[in-house]
Amino acid sequence: MPILGPRPLLATIALATTLTLTACNPAAEAESPPAAPASTPVSAPVSAPARPASTPPAGSGKHTLTEAATAGGLTKATGANAVSDVPIDPGEMRDDMHLVVADYNRAGQTSGRRILFVGVDSVPEDPNKRREHLWRGLIDYALQNGSTGTPTTAKPYQPGPFGGSLECLSLPESANPTDVICGWSDTTTAAVALFPRTTPADAARLFASMRADIEH
Repeated sequence: MPILGPRPLLATIALATTLTLTACNPAAEAESPPAAPASTPVSAPVSAPARPASTPPAGSGKHTLTEAATAGGLTKATGANAVSDVPIDPGEMRDDMHLVVADYNRAGQTSGRRILFVGVDSVPEDPNKRREHLWRGLIDYALQNGSTGTPTTAKPYQPGPFGGSLECLSLPESANPTDVICGWSDTTTAAVALFPRTTPADAARLFASMRADIEH
Protein backbone atom coordinates (compact mmCIF):
# COMPACT_ATOMS: atom_id res chain seq x y z
CA MET A 1 0.00 0.00 0.00
CA PRO A 2 1.50 3.25 -1.01
CA ILE A 3 2.17 5.81 1.67
CA LEU A 4 0.01 8.91 1.24
CA GLY A 5 1.69 12.23 1.21
CA PRO A 6 0.61 15.03 3.54
CA ARG A 7 -1.95 16.73 1.18
CA PRO A 8 -3.89 13.52 0.16
CA LEU A 9 -4.05 12.59 3.81
CA LEU A 10 -5.61 15.92 4.81
CA ALA A 11 -8.18 15.68 2.04
CA THR A 12 -9.11 12.16 3.17
CA ILE A 13 -9.60 13.37 6.77
CA ALA A 14 -11.80 16.33 5.65
CA LEU A 15 -13.99 14.06 3.53
CA ALA A 16 -14.44 11.60 6.39
CA THR A 17 -15.41 14.41 8.75
CA THR A 18 -18.05 15.71 6.31
CA LEU A 19 -19.57 12.25 5.89
CA THR A 20 -19.69 11.74 9.64
CA LEU A 21 -21.47 15.10 10.29
CA THR A 22 -23.99 14.41 7.55
CA ALA A 23 -24.79 11.01 8.96
CA CYS A 24 -25.29 12.40 12.48
CA ASN A 25 -27.54 15.36 11.29
CA PRO A 26 -30.10 14.03 8.80
CA ALA A 27 -32.08 17.30 9.10
CA ALA A 28 -29.35 18.97 7.15
CA GLU A 29 -30.50 17.03 4.10
CA ALA A 30 -34.15 18.15 4.45
CA GLU A 31 -35.33 20.89 2.29
CA SER A 32 -35.70 24.30 3.92
CA PRO A 33 -39.32 25.17 4.64
CA PRO A 34 -40.84 27.50 2.09
CA ALA A 35 -40.88 31.14 3.06
CA ALA A 36 -44.13 32.28 4.61
CA PRO A 37 -46.23 34.10 2.08
CA ALA A 38 -46.19 37.83 2.48
CA SER A 39 -49.17 39.06 4.45
CA THR A 40 -51.90 40.59 2.39
CA PRO A 41 -51.73 44.36 2.86
CA VAL A 42 -54.69 45.77 4.74
CA SER A 43 -56.39 48.45 2.77
CA ALA A 44 -56.83 51.80 4.52
CA PRO A 45 -60.43 52.48 5.41
CA VAL A 46 -62.20 54.52 2.83
CA SER A 47 -63.06 57.92 4.19
CA ALA A 48 -66.60 59.14 3.97
CA PRO A 49 -67.09 61.70 1.25
CA ALA A 50 -66.49 65.20 2.49
CA ARG A 51 -69.60 67.17 3.24
CA PRO A 52 -70.14 70.19 1.08
CA ALA A 53 -69.01 73.41 2.69
CA SER A 54 -71.77 75.23 4.44
CA THR A 55 -73.09 78.39 2.92
CA PRO A 56 -70.89 81.24 4.12
CA PRO A 57 -72.65 83.51 6.57
CA ALA A 58 -73.79 86.96 5.56
CA GLY A 59 -70.96 89.42 5.76
CA SER A 60 -68.30 86.90 4.69
CA GLY A 61 -67.96 88.35 1.18
CA LYS A 62 -66.65 91.67 -0.05
CA HIS A 63 -68.98 94.62 0.39
CA THR A 64 -68.89 98.23 -0.73
CA LEU A 65 -70.30 101.43 0.76
CA THR A 66 -72.28 104.11 -1.04
CA GLU A 67 -73.71 107.50 -0.11
CA ALA A 68 -77.36 106.55 0.10
CA ALA A 69 -79.85 109.37 -0.35
CA THR A 70 -81.96 107.72 2.35
CA ALA A 71 -80.67 105.32 4.97
CA GLY A 72 -82.82 103.67 7.59
CA GLY A 73 -85.58 106.19 6.94
CA LEU A 74 -83.17 109.12 7.36
CA THR A 75 -82.58 111.69 4.63
CA LYS A 76 -79.04 112.62 3.59
CA ALA A 77 -78.39 116.31 4.20
CA THR A 78 -77.46 118.35 1.14
CA GLY A 79 -76.67 121.95 0.37
CA ALA A 80 -74.58 124.48 2.21
CA ASN A 81 -75.28 123.05 5.66
CA ALA A 82 -74.26 119.48 4.82
CA VAL A 83 -70.91 118.10 5.92
CA SER A 84 -68.38 119.12 3.28
CA ASP A 85 -65.08 117.77 4.59
CA VAL A 86 -63.79 114.70 6.36
CA PRO A 87 -64.36 115.40 10.07
CA ILE A 88 -62.16 112.56 11.36
CA ASP A 89 -59.08 110.73 10.14
CA PRO A 90 -60.33 107.64 8.27
CA GLY A 91 -56.96 105.88 8.39
CA GLU A 92 -54.92 104.65 5.43
CA MET A 93 -56.80 104.98 2.15
CA ARG A 94 -55.88 103.09 -1.04
CA ASP A 95 -57.05 103.47 -4.61
CA ASP A 96 -59.52 100.58 -4.36
CA MET A 97 -61.17 101.87 -1.17
CA HIS A 98 -64.28 104.03 -0.82
CA LEU A 99 -64.71 106.63 1.91
CA VAL A 100 -68.28 107.64 2.69
CA VAL A 101 -68.92 110.73 4.82
CA ALA A 102 -72.48 111.99 5.18
CA ASP A 103 -74.84 113.46 7.72
CA TYR A 104 -78.48 112.47 7.94
CA ASN A 105 -81.63 114.20 9.14
CA ARG A 106 -84.33 112.48 11.11
CA ALA A 107 -87.85 112.71 9.79
CA GLY A 108 -88.97 116.35 9.92
CA GLN A 109 -85.61 117.62 11.22
CA THR A 110 -84.69 121.10 9.99
CA SER A 111 -82.14 122.18 12.57
CA GLY A 112 -79.91 120.85 15.31
CA ARG A 113 -77.17 118.28 15.20
CA ARG A 114 -77.53 115.62 12.56
CA ILE A 115 -76.46 111.97 12.58
CA LEU A 116 -72.90 111.88 11.24
CA PHE A 117 -71.75 108.78 9.35
CA VAL A 118 -68.16 107.83 8.37
CA GLY A 119 -67.29 104.51 6.76
CA VAL A 120 -64.68 102.81 4.56
CA ASP A 121 -64.66 99.60 2.53
CA SER A 122 -61.95 97.26 1.15
CA VAL A 123 -60.08 97.67 4.45
CA PRO A 124 -56.58 96.15 4.04
CA GLU A 125 -56.06 95.35 7.73
CA ASP A 126 -58.34 93.81 10.36
CA PRO A 127 -61.59 95.80 10.01
CA ASN A 128 -62.03 95.72 13.81
CA LYS A 129 -58.83 97.74 14.16
CA ARG A 130 -60.08 100.22 11.56
CA ARG A 131 -63.35 100.56 13.46
CA GLU A 132 -61.42 101.29 16.67
CA HIS A 133 -59.46 103.97 14.80
CA LEU A 134 -62.68 105.55 13.55
CA TRP A 135 -64.22 105.32 17.02
CA ARG A 136 -61.37 107.25 18.62
CA GLY A 137 -61.59 109.94 15.98
CA LEU A 138 -65.36 110.25 16.30
CA ILE A 139 -65.21 110.43 20.10
CA ASP A 140 -62.78 113.35 19.85
CA TYR A 141 -65.00 115.00 17.26
CA ALA A 142 -68.12 114.53 19.40
CA LEU A 143 -66.51 116.00 22.50
CA GLN A 144 -65.54 119.07 20.49
CA ASN A 145 -69.00 119.45 18.96
CA GLY A 146 -71.60 119.25 21.68
CA SER A 147 -71.09 115.87 23.38
CA THR A 148 -69.99 115.72 27.02
CA GLY A 149 -68.87 113.12 29.52
CA THR A 150 -66.61 110.08 29.51
CA PRO A 151 -67.31 107.40 26.89
CA THR A 152 -68.67 104.13 28.24
CA THR A 153 -67.50 100.67 27.24
CA ALA A 154 -68.97 99.59 23.90
CA LYS A 155 -71.65 96.90 24.04
CA PRO A 156 -72.68 94.50 21.24
CA TYR A 157 -76.03 94.70 19.45
CA GLN A 158 -77.68 92.86 16.56
CA PRO A 159 -75.62 93.69 13.43
CA GLY A 160 -78.34 93.11 10.85
CA PRO A 161 -78.34 90.93 7.70
CA PHE A 162 -74.70 91.60 6.80
CA GLY A 163 -73.42 90.01 9.99
CA GLY A 164 -70.11 91.01 11.49
CA SER A 165 -70.09 93.07 14.65
CA LEU A 166 -72.11 96.13 15.68
CA GLU A 167 -71.38 97.87 18.97
CA CYS A 168 -72.43 101.14 20.59
CA LEU A 169 -71.16 103.32 23.43
CA SER A 170 -72.68 106.35 25.07
CA LEU A 171 -71.42 109.79 26.10
CA PRO A 172 -71.97 109.58 29.06
CA GLU A 173 -73.84 106.59 30.48
CA SER A 174 -75.59 108.57 33.24
CA ALA A 175 -77.48 110.88 30.86
CA ASN A 176 -80.79 109.80 29.31
CA PRO A 177 -81.07 110.60 26.51
CA THR A 178 -77.37 110.77 25.69
CA ASP A 179 -75.14 111.04 22.64
CA VAL A 180 -74.32 107.59 21.26
CA ILE A 181 -71.56 106.39 18.96
CA CYS A 182 -72.09 103.12 17.10
CA GLY A 183 -69.72 101.19 14.87
CA TRP A 184 -69.86 98.11 12.71
CA SER A 185 -67.17 95.94 11.15
CA ASP A 186 -67.26 92.86 8.92
CA THR A 187 -64.80 91.16 6.61
CA THR A 188 -64.06 94.24 4.47
CA THR A 189 -65.84 97.31 5.86
CA ALA A 190 -65.79 99.46 8.99
CA ALA A 191 -68.08 102.37 9.80
CA VAL A 192 -69.12 104.58 12.71
CA ALA A 193 -71.91 107.08 13.34
CA LEU A 194 -72.72 109.70 15.98
CA PHE A 195 -76.35 109.78 17.15
CA PRO A 196 -77.20 112.88 19.22
CA ARG A 197 -79.71 112.64 22.07
CA THR A 198 -80.90 109.05 22.01
CA THR A 199 -80.30 105.72 23.78
CA PRO A 200 -77.75 103.03 22.81
CA ALA A 201 -80.47 100.47 22.01
CA ASP A 202 -82.37 102.89 19.74
CA ALA A 203 -79.16 104.03 18.06
CA ALA A 204 -78.12 100.41 17.44
CA ARG A 205 -81.43 99.56 15.77
CA LEU A 206 -81.26 102.67 13.58
CA PHE A 207 -77.62 102.07 12.68
CA ALA A 208 -78.38 98.50 11.56
CA SER A 209 -81.23 99.84 9.46
CA MET A 210 -78.96 102.49 7.91
CA ARG A 211 -76.38 99.83 7.17
CA ALA A 212 -78.85 97.90 5.02
CA ASP A 213 -79.07 100.94 2.69
CA ILE A 214 -75.43 102.06 2.75
CA GLU A 215 -73.64 98.69 2.47
CA HIS A 216 -73.96 96.48 -0.60
